[in-house]
Amino acid sequence: MKIRTILVLLFIIVICYLFFQYQTYSNRPMPTELHPIVEEKKEELVRKTDEIGISIIITDSFRSATEQNAIYQQGRETEGTIVTYAKGGESYHNYGLAIDFALQTSENNIIWDLEYDGNQNGESDWMEVVKIAKDLGFSWGGDFTRFKDYPHLQMDFGLSIRELKWGKRPEDVVD
Repeated sequence: MKIRTILVLLFIIVICYLFFQYQTYSNRPMPTELHPIVEEKKEELVRKTDEIGISIIITDSFRSATEQNAIYQQGRETEGTIVTYAKGGESYHNYGLAIDFALQTSENNIIWDLEYDGNQNGESDWMEVVKIAKDLGFSWGGDFTRFKDYPHLQMDFGLSIRELKWGKRPEDVVD
């Protein structure tokens, strides 16, 4: 009988904790731009890659839930290939925590070629960018297990999409 009472109390405590967490964060507005740290690291990424002879462009950064839903429809209800499995509110882009990049050749062509070696050092420019991005604290979409998103870089600050949907923000976990 004691174990059952303890389990019931633990269950009640967990429910109260989750309710408190939801009430604390649920009324927060959605972000409308890149998080300042992500913005700073994005600029640093562009500068550091340029220093080693690799020109990149940021093809996407903050994205509203409406924009995300439109991209989600691609390959489903609109023409094109499927490029995301995330609906509005389910992408780190929607919280200002992700960017996408592409390489820019010396002829100003924009490419997504993982093998291209424009700086002619014997290494893939793409993977050089990824290494610099990871050193700056980004996670790379090419490491995802479900859907490889090679242009995608994100900083989640330890927050899941569920926590972000509930209203938690990086300021809540970063000192």
